[in-house]
Amino acid sequence: MLYFTLIAVFIACLGLYSLAALMAESRIKEIGVRKILGASVSSISLLLSKDLLKFVVIGFAIAIPAGYYAMELWLNDFVYRVTIVPGFFLAAGAMTILTAWITVSYKVIRSSLSNPVDTLRYE
Repeated sequence: MLYFTLIAVFIACLGLYSLAALMAESRIKEIGVRKILGASVSSISLLLSKDLLKFVVIGFAIAIPAGYYAMELWLNDFVYRVTIVPGFFLAAGAMTILTAWITVSYKVIRSSLSNPVDTLRYE
C-alpha cells in the first residue's frame, strides 16, 4: 500500500510539474515584459505560484467533504469509536500545499530567472 501511495503521489507531482511548465511556457512573453519593466524574481515567482496553488487549494476544498464522509463511514464499523478532528484535515492540507509548492517552485524560479531578451527578441 505504501509503494502504491508513493507512486500515486509521484505521478500527481509529475502532472503538477507539467502544468507549471505549460503555464510558464504560455506566459513567457508576459514574464519577459514584466522583467523588462523591473519586476523582481520573487514577484514573478509569486505570481506564477499563486495561480498554480490556487488549483491545489480548490481541489483540497472539494476533497474535504468526500474524505470526511468516507472516514466517517469507515470508522463507524469499529467497536472503539474515534472522533475525526479538524486538525487532521489541516495537517493534510498543509502537507499537500507544501508538496505542490516544492514541485512547482523549481520550474517557476527557473522561468523567472530566464533572460527576457531571449523571449522578446523576435517581437
